[in-house]
Amino acid sequence: MSWVWGICALLLASGASANGVFESITGDVRAAAGKSAPVPVSQAQLFQPGTSVTTGPNSQAILRFEDGQVVVLHENTEFRVNAYRFDLEKPQSDSIALQIVKGAMRSATGLIGRRSGNSVLVTMPQASIGIRGTDFMVAVVNPAYFLVIDGAIVVANTAGKATFGAGALGTVAGVKTLATGVTVDSLPPSVSAAFNAMRRVAVGAAAGPAGFGGASAGATGTGAAASDAPSAAATVIAVGIAVLAAAAANRSASNH
Repeated sequence: MSWVWGICALLLASGASANGVFESITGDVRAAAGKSAPVPVSQAQLFQPGTSVTTGPNSQAILRFEDGQVVVLHENTEFRVNAYRFDLEKPQSDSIALQIVKGAMRSATGLIGRRSGNSVLVTMPQASIGIRGTDFMVAVVNPAYFLVIDGAIVVANTAGKATFGAGALGTVAGVKTLATGVTVDSLPPSVSAAFNAMRRVAVGAAAGPAGFGGASAGATGTGAAASDAPSAAATVIAVGIAVLAAAAANRSASNH
């Protein structure tokens, strides 16, 4: 049950409720809340804004957010959830801010991205990426590369903005260089391998709020399927809520 205490630590770090779940874990995946030390995570473990995630060699993580947004993290990746806000009844409050520091990731839009595309932003060292109902991949090397599977993305930095539609492959060298299209032949082998691996993941984005139990995301090949994640996640949510309630009660008692 050590993974339960890891979950509780992530939840209690900022006193907030969870907005996502690690739906599938393969290999060495670690997470940290705020400035805390990274700890190993398990399938069905919850996370919240402010969580950083790293994957080791031959490792993969699939994260699902409350609105159905799915993020696939390739091996040797460093990723952060900077902000997340979702209210089914208040689309105007939608907000997702994700950051990839190194490695490769895939992002498949959930309800927020479909109804409030301007509310989703993915940043990397070379540029920021806005989405329009999108499923896309990015690999942060030098330069960075991206591939749009569905929808469209807008890649922006100090050099300007460039829009790329479904099927487009592109690169951006740095913050002062405009993103441009490239051919498949120009991709480094490591980037091609990362894109091929992540594209094999069946993201299964939910049509509405996932509640951590939407269509299961599982990888074919090396990625582990997560068919039992929803029921496990429900148990974990209950544990987390109980711990948070107890902490709140203790704080209230200490103030009287």
